[in-house]
Amino acid sequence: MSLYTCGPTVYNYAHIGNLRTYIFEDIVKRTLLADRYRVKHVMNITDVGHLTSDADEGEDKMEKGAKRERRSVWDIAAFYTDAFKQNMRELNILDPDIWAKATDHIKEQVAWIQKLEKLGYTYQISDGIYFDTSKFPSYGALTGQKLHELKEGARVEKNAEKRHPTDFALWKLSPQGSKRQMEWPSPWGTGFPGWHIECSVMAQKFLGETIDIHCGGIDHIPTHHTNEIAQAEAVTGKPFVHYWVHGEFLVLNKIKMAKSGDHFITLQAVKDKGISPLAYRYFCLGAHYRSKLTFSWDALQGAQNALDHLYKEVESYGSPKIGCAEYEQKFSRTINDDLDTPRALAIMWDLIKSKNPGSAKKQTLLMFDKVLGLRLDKVKKEKMTVTDAVRELVEKREQARKKKDFKKSDELRKRIQEQGYDVQDTDRGPVIKKIRR
Repeated sequence: MSLYTCGPTVYNYAHIGNLRTYIFEDIVKRTLLADRYRVKHVMNITDVGHLTSDADEGEDKMEKGAKRERRSVWDIAAFYTDAFKQNMRELNILDPDIWAKATDHIKEQVAWIQKLEKLGYTYQISDGIYFDTSKFPSYGALTGQKLHELKEGARVEKNAEKRHPTDFALWKLSPQGSKRQMEWPSPWGTGFPGWHIECSVMAQKFLGETIDIHCGGIDHIPTHHTNEIAQAEAVTGKPFVHYWVHGEFLVLNKIKMAKSGDHFITLQAVKDKGISPLAYRYFCLGAHYRSKLTFSWDALQGAQNALDHLYKEVESYGSPKIGCAEYEQKFSRTINDDLDTPRALAIMWDLIKSKNPGSAKKQTLLMFDKVLGLRLDKVKKEKMTVTDAVRELVEKREQARKKKDFKKSDELRKRIQEQGYDVQDTDRGPVIKKIRR
């Protein structure tokens, strides 16, 4: 099974909206592996050519990042690639089999553009070589629109030199009188590849002319993935992808999160709030990948509480033995029904509430976790020590609760949580528990 997933443009940290996409793609891969498919997975690293406008206008995002931080483009690319891979590890996202960097495949991209040129799909204007979308009759099929229905300005800015508003850059020429940090010689002049060409070229280099599954964010449909299809199929004459799978946005106050905007939350910001990266993963699993997910700190704290509860349950079970076949079958059917992670989580909690032996529950939960990726196999019973300072805060909070001073009670609970503990209110009094991070 061949799998290609669009990776990051490494000019800044990934935000948690970006990371939602990589979590959903990880569920795709884990589900295939659980179904016993052999998966060959390629993810690209875009370190050149991604401009600030869908119209192939504006500044290269990598060059912009280098100016912002007063470092070289190569240093920027290396730093944010490492930061992205660290996010992947913290979120327990499986690595691809192949990391494919755009700058490692310049020759292959030039060769592909030459093929398109010989086939009559290209033309040159003052700033580069463009793909003539009128020569590709099925252009826009992924969006459900035909070429004549794609209006100028609907997804690109106007460019008087372009023959059609949907035409896109294959090779951009470096501006005269200036030198870019990333530029290469080509048959058309010194410049750099357009953003879209890298994925078509690298996907087919490593996975063949037709790949099974291609994933990405829903925002890739109208431009990036539509252009990938055109430039790939124009050369091969074969379907580029059998199945396209796209994830919806994470939204904040009904606004899409974007690196270029003010609504930019990183995984580090989540950790700074005392919330674990795996709690964010759990939060994402609570919504279907094709549904918008509204972010709030309260909802994320709820995910942390649920994950802590899950860990506590797993910790209480004995050594895993023969699992619960009925629940395993339900889970498998559900996750294979368009990756329905919300229902899969519900099945998991139904299992926990069931009367099955703890050892059987644990075995089945570990089977679930091969897909969910919450590191349940790392949960171990550990001796908890509570400091006198924390016990004093718990006692003060209990006194506040008895006086129905809930504002003070909540404030004290936050102080307890800052110390790495939480309090569960029971009929027998407060129970202190360690927060897993």
